[in-house]
Amino acid sequence: MAPAAASGGSTLPRGFSVFTTFPDLLFIFEFDAAYHCTAALFYLSASVLEALAAISMRNGYTYKQYHENISAVVFSYVVTLLYVVHAVFALIRWKSS
Repeated sequence: MAPAAASGGSTLPRGFSVFTTFPDLLFIFEFDAAYHCTAALFYLSASVLEALAAISMRNGYTYKQYHENISAVVFSYVVTLLYVVHAVFALIRWKSS
């Protein structure tokens, strides 16, 4: 049995036909993609601020505190990269649906 026949013969709307009914209007922009794009932007801004704080605390703090801050910067950029990658794939999935 074909997927269209199993779901009652209807298919997901594409293009401007999304605007014709209210439930389909909710699929205009997947919230998953919007969430990850916003989260990537916030993580990037926090990563830049954390890197600035690490640079400014190079002198005057203990060796351990400085290296903990450097590791926080590295991991914040890794998290930012993962959010960007997930946002790109969510946007690709949204575009193909």
